Amino acid sequence: METAMRERFWERFTLEELTPPEWEALCDGCGQCCLLKLHDEDTQELAVLNVACRLLDIKSCQCSDYPNRFDSVPDCTQLTPALVKEFTWLPQSCGYRRVAEGRKLAGWHPLLSNDAERVHRKGISVRSFAVSQDEVPEQQLESHIIAVLPM
Repeated sequence: METAMRERFWERFTLEELTPPEWEALCDGCGQCCLLKLHDEDTQELAVLNVACRLLDIKSCQCSDYPNRFDSVPDCTQLTPALVKEFTWLPQSCGYRRVAEGRKLAGWHPLLSNDAERVHRKGISVRSFAVSQDEVPEQQLESHIIAVLPM
């Protein structure tokens, strides 16, 4: 039985209080969390690449095997309420990050706009620049760095 989502739950409840369907609905569908990252142990910096996990359908910015993603990609990022604040690499636009920080969702967010394509039209998603991990040899990953973030 599927649980109905509560009205404007993102404004009324903490991340920890969300039901599984509410948690999933908070995702804005940008695909940015599915970009590969390289952690430099020496500098404690995180390089974000324009290379997406092989399971990300870049056109839809949805995981092509979401229920089994951890079996297919053992190092897949599992976002949880406890980890949202630790993952400082989450974009400022991320619905999870915004709620965790006590900010409002962006006006283009699907929960507000009722338009899942708006995240793409606004240029927030990875649709316009990401390439699949299957297209980039491992030895070329460093040439795909698009940002370096402090950890």
